[in-house]
Amino acid sequence: MKNLTLRGCDEDLALALKKTSAQRGMSINRLILETLREKILDEGKSRHRHDDLDHLAGTWTAEEAAAFERSTAGFEKIDDSLWAAETPAFPER
Repeated sequence: MKNLTLRGCDEDLALALKKTSAQRGMSINRLILETLREKILDEGKSRHRHDDLDHLAGTWTAEEAAAFERSTAGFEKIDDSLWAAETPAFPER
C-alpha cells in the first residue's frame, strides 16, 4: 500500500475532518480513504450514509408514540372554512 501526504489542509477543513470522524467513530485517515473511495471510485452509491435523525428511529416507547399521536391528532382535521370560496375583493358589475 502507498502512503500519501496531504498538504495545504486549512484549519476549517481540519476541524471538519476531526468532527466528522468523531461523529462516525472512525479515524481521520479512514474517513479520508472512505470519502475518496466513495467520491472517486463511486463505491459508496449503494451505502449512502445520512447524517440526520436516523439514530432516533425506533427509540420511542409505546407510551411515547401514543402520546405523540394524541398530541398531533388535531393536524389530521380539515378546517372546511379554509377551503370555502371567498368573496372576491372586487365584485364584478
